[in-house]
Amino acid sequence: MFLRLMSVFFVAALQGLLLAQPVITIKDGDINPGQSVTWTSDNAYLLDGLVFVEDGATLTIQAGTVIKGKEAPTTGDNTSALIIARGGKIYALGTATQPVVFTAESDDVSDPNDLTLNDRGLWGGLLLLGYAEINTTTGVGQIEGIPSTEPRGAYGGGHASPNDDDNSGVLRYVSIRHGGSEIGAGNEINGLTMGGVGRGTTIEYVEVYSNLDDGFEWFGGTVNCKYLVSAFVGDDDFDYDEGYRGKGQFWFAIKDVLVGGGRVAEQDGGTEPEDGQPYAIPLISNVTYLGAGTGNTPQGDGAELMIFRDNAGGKYYNSIFTDYNGANGGKGITVEDLASGEDSRARLEAGELVLNNNIWWNFAAGNGLSQFAPQQFVADHLAANNNQIADPQINSVSRAQNGQLDPRPSASGPAASGAVPVSDPFFAPVSYYGAFDPNAAVLWINRWTALNGERVTGIKDRQLDGNGQAPNAFALSQNYPNPFNPSTNIRYSLPRATNVKITVYNIRGQLVATLVDGYRAAGEYLVTWNAASLASGVYFYRLEAPGMVETRKMMLLR
Repeated sequence: MFLRLMSVFFVAALQGLLLAQPVITIKDGDINPGQSVTWTSDNAYLLDGLVFVEDGATLTIQAGTVIKGKEAPTTGDNTSALIIARGGKIYALGTATQPVVFTAESDDVSDPNDLTLNDRGLWGGLLLLGYAEINTTTGVGQIEGIPSTEPRGAYGGGHASPNDDDNSGVLRYVSIRHGGSEIGAGNEINGLTMGGVGRGTTIEYVEVYSNLDDGFEWFGGTVNCKYLVSAFVGDDDFDYDEGYRGKGQFWFAIKDVLVGGGRVAEQDGGTEPEDGQPYAIPLISNVTYLGAGTGNTPQGDGAELMIFRDNAGGKYYNSIFTDYNGANGGKGITVEDLASGEDSRARLEAGELVLNNNIWWNFAAGNGLSQFAPQQFVADHLAANNNQIADPQINSVSRAQNGQLDPRPSASGPAASGAVPVSDPFFAPVSYYGAFDPNAAVLWINRWTALNGERVTGIKDRQLDGNGQAPNAFALSQNYPNPFNPSTNIRYSLPRATNVKITVYNIRGQLVATLVDGYRAAGEYLVTWNAASLASGVYFYRLEAPGMVETRKMMLLR
């Protein structure tokens, strides 16, 4: 009788517990030289002001960790952002199922309905600064988005001793959401800003979602980047400047139907001076750039999907450019053509601006070569370099939270084959155009991105119930077999992607096992527990997820 009463009491106590994740506030905090700090997934972190990882310091962020930026006020010196200064390092080590998420203070990352894709500028963003070369007069710049008087905002190594192999750390499976607050007119923070970042840095599987300003911006440097997502940003998606010379593959951009202003690709060469060296000549392959749709009239200043200016070069291969209607036009491409001096046309004629073996389609200006590329020398270049005007037959384009976005091209369409691999070890040798394999069973943007978590893309690679649908409620099933010896199976269901924890306790309330602890996609799951090392008796297993705790009893019999 006593054991029965204790069991009932303990189950009731467990069911009544709602364990809130501790929030650690970093207020105008700095990670100082010589420090090595780790942010862990069992805490949430709130940036309250500008937080610097200084020269000689290291910040490690575990998979599944959520970092939020304080929202009020979000202008001037009070903007919240994380800045990796020159000589500092960040290791944000997410996974496909447990990304590192940077987002706004009010964002419940487990609820796809609390913020929308139109919630922008709620906090700052993430800035990486390094010692690689930039092409300004002095070779050193002051990064935009933070006060110009802040000495830790410097980037670039100067022309005398730059380090193009500089290492600022690792960003892997990182999602940056709802940022872009401004410190003054025309001085906003990008989702991910890279100033003088060197090729020793690893950047792959990084998303910028609903940022007020640009998605990604490179100020010089040589960092290579794979698997980038820029979704529903307020200005440009991929913007480089000041002599950026890195490599990129598998980049995806999609613009919002109304605030799709700016360009998808704003490719700039120099600032002071515009013809400074080294020239901006990145090498990029397999991108899919989607505008806001030709049936929509977005706000903003983008007249074309892509522009090369300020003496910028750059080389694009095996890519898909489509679906663009800028507020001031709807062209595919413009290349700067000045009356005298160095310009982007000169880079094209020197072979330093190349658009080769790409697919162009669906521009408001028209699909004729002279319509979406009205400059004759540009049209001639496209015609001479194996560019196609053809429908890439993308499976499904949606810019709403309805699960209908599937940016893979048809496996039987023109984008499914014919790509020519780039002869460089950085690039994966694929035969398809664009950022997505037409035959892939799993979209690489699923699970870890806000695009998937906030239901813009579908659930094609998630674990589903028997009807092929995600469950509509949290559920913890009775284990089976029960009683058991020594193993049993526990099934649970998640209606949305979230952090989840399943633990096992003995009759005294002591923790004896942790079966699940981390981010999981929506779906049904099965976990097996082996209790071979434990004594017979009553045990309790508990499911914890945001907003709910559920506990059940099971019996181990020898």
